[in-house]
Order: sequence, then structure tokens, then C-alpha cells
Amino acid sequence: MLSWDSNFFGFVNDLEKSFTTELPGLDAQFNAMPPGRERPDFGKIEKSNPKQAGVLALFYPHAERPHIALMKRNAYPGVHSGQISLPGGQKEAHDTSLIDTALRETHEEFGVHRNLIEVKGLLTRVYIPPSNFLVQPVVGTAKERPSFIPDRTEVDFILEVPFEEFLRAENFKNTFVNARGIRVQVPAYHVKNEVIWGATAMMIAELHAMFLQNMLNHDGIK
Repeated sequence: MLSWDSNFFGFVNDLEKSFTTELPGLDAQFNAMPPGRERPDFGKIEKSNPKQAGVLALFYPHAERPHIALMKRNAYPGVHSGQISLPGGQKEAHDTSLIDTALRETHEEFGVHRNLIEVKGLLTRVYIPPSNFLVQPVVGTAKERPSFIPDRTEVDFILEVPFEEFLRAENFKNTFVNARGIRVQVPAYHVKNEVIWGATAMMIAELHAMFLQNMLNHDGIK
């Protein structure tokens, strides 16, 4: 079992070190990519004028362990209905950047004010063909567990997961999901009786790879 003996603040230090090296990028994301989806050509994608979005991977201490907050989206007429995702959404005209988008959306969906979040870095962008979104994942931390106030119009519930759960090999496996009315087998994370797949799983896979490549030999992980 992997654990941070150095507690959350040691975890944050390790996270910051991870962003000083080259990101695992598409190679890591590809491990969680749904079948049939091609590795993205960002130059070609940008020429097609995709919708721009920002999401936030928010880490914080809870029960003496680093946690990450995700959400289950409410059912709605759309391709991501009822899925587990990171907080975030489409860039609006008044957003100064996709970091600004991610922080604004996290405040709107989770009730966590941007002043409580320290941005640590950016992951590799993820393109979502079904909805034509080009998503910028942002990584941030909060010094304390936030007082979550979910927006009930968008959020069914908030899923708080110890990050080490995503590092357990047995929690990542192929499973069948319903994708736009079709039953397909996809690579997915299984945590807290929920299945996390698609773009969110790809982002987590890159975070997973960041920690494994930089910290398996670190004294803080056993």
C-alpha cells in the first residue's frame, strides 16, 4: 500500500517537485483513453475551433491524508450526464484564462472560493470528441478541507477520495459503461463504489504517472 508518511504538506512538496520535470503527457493519458479514440493532434484540433474549458484537480488534507474532490453530475440531456468529473466547465468571455475558468467553476459548483486555492501547475490538455471540448486541467491545493457547498442544479454529490486510492493497481481495470446509449468496455478507476472513466480518468492517469515516476523511491512513500 502506498501512503504519505510525511502527511499532506509533504504531499504538496512532492506535487510541486513533480511539476519541475517533464509531464508524462499523452503516454500516461493514453492508458485511460476510451477504445477507438485516436491520440489527439492538438494543432489540427485547434484549427477546428473547439470549445475551450478548464477543470480543477483540487487536493486538500482530510483524515491526515491528501484527498481529491470530484463530483457526480446531475442527469441532463447531454453526453456527460451522470458522470463523475472534476469541477469545471466552458470558458466564458470574462475569464482571463483557463485557470480563471477552472477556479470560477469550482467556486460555482463546489462553493470553494478561489482565495483558498493555490494553483500548482497545469496538466496536459485533453480533447473530448463527443462534446468537442478541449480541456485544460489545472492542479491546485487548499491548506484545509474546504466547506463544500455543492450547486444542486449541476452537482448530484461531491466525491472525496484519498488520492492513494488512485495509485492502487487493483482499482484500475476495464469495465463496461453506457456511452451515448451504447454499452462499451473502457479502462476506468473504481473508487468508493463509483466508476471514473473517459476524460476524467485520463487526467487522473497523468497525475498517477507523475507521482509514480517521481516518487516511488521517495522516502515519503512505502
